[in-house]
Amino acid sequence: MEAEAIPLRALLAPRLFDGQGWRGPTLLHIAGGCIAALEPAPRHAPDDCLMLPDDALLAPGFIDIQVNGGGDALLNDSPDEQTIARMAQAHRRFGTTGLLPTLITDVSGKMADLLAAADAGLSVPGVLGFHLEGPFLNPARKGIHPAAFMRRPDAADLALLARFGRLGRSLVTLAPEMMPPGAVKALAEAGLALSAGHSEATAAEVDAAIGAGLSGVTHLFNAMSQITPREPGLVGMALADGRLMASIICDGLHVAPLNLRLAYRLMGRDRLMLVSDAMPTVGGATGTFSLQGRVICLEGGRLTGPDGTLAGAHLGMIEAVRNAVTMMGCPLDDALVMASGTPARFLGLDRQHGRIAQGFAADLVALRGERLIVSGTCIAGQWLTHRPPDR
Repeated sequence: MEAEAIPLRALLAPRLFDGQGWRGPTLLHIAGGCIAALEPAPRHAPDDCLMLPDDALLAPGFIDIQVNGGGDALLNDSPDEQTIARMAQAHRRFGTTGLLPTLITDVSGKMADLLAAADAGLSVPGVLGFHLEGPFLNPARKGIHPAAFMRRPDAADLALLARFGRLGRSLVTLAPEMMPPGAVKALAEAGLALSAGHSEATAAEVDAAIGAGLSGVTHLFNAMSQITPREPGLVGMALADGRLMASIICDGLHVAPLNLRLAYRLMGRDRLMLVSDAMPTVGGATGTFSLQGRVICLEGGRLTGPDGTLAGAHLGMIEAVRNAVTMMGCPLDDALVMASGTPARFLGLDRQHGRIAQGFAADLVALRGERLIVSGTCIAGQWLTHRPPDR
């Protein structure tokens, strides 16, 4: 069992990455769930100060914009506050202090069920909004999503989606070619972040969607139109168009390490975001679960359905950070930015999250040693100590 979260007033870190650069020993003052001030470590720490060990690194807490499940819970099974809380608790052990619980393609009533529970879900520590990945996707690029439930949105669907625009900072993944005229613009104007995924869109269709308010690409390289000699596809647009940001599953299974390095080289830390695309096995006790009637099994770190199709990922954010360093070949500070600052900016939350600076939320992760073991997290000034190992 992990300890109960405790309120912090001060925290002393021997080393700190503030989201932009490195600092030596630093004292943080925390008040009202935010960082009140930072200063070089004094000779004598305050009596109420939490002191991190000498091998610890403090960084902005990770923000994961695609979390399907965790702790043996799947949002699609029960889109309610209890499931959301269980998922958030499971992912906190992996350094995630901000997340978007993600509902994948399902029967039409599931979106309404999540909407009914959304206000309560937003009260769960770390929940920043919600991610609706489907059902407005292209069956030709379905992946593990059930094609039978994929469709074009009608007026009622668009009105329902627009209501999510008032709930935190929520995200919709859609196939631009499946959207009726004016729909992308209407959803963007409703306050939703919009990302293209599970799509056969041409470069021209993606360009038109960007002009209407699309700003992201969901799990780059996976379930989307690829680069061909005369058609850049969604992959080509993501790599080449500076208006787009993209999430990527950095587990070495969804995307080959060479392609990870290519994406990092072309997009850099300011346009590329790490995501887990996590399923219930992350932070859970079992290696199997049911997804819409199909048994999903974990073997060799890979989650697959009966036909061998990848079904999300068995990945926590700290593992994505480690993999970014070893597989992408990027420095640790860039990996930390891709796990926090860049997703915060994509969601329009970069004035409150993704940095350790005065006035920002006290959302933090403490990492220990060369293996970057998550030893503690802080959400809105509430500190929780984690015991190794982190899986």
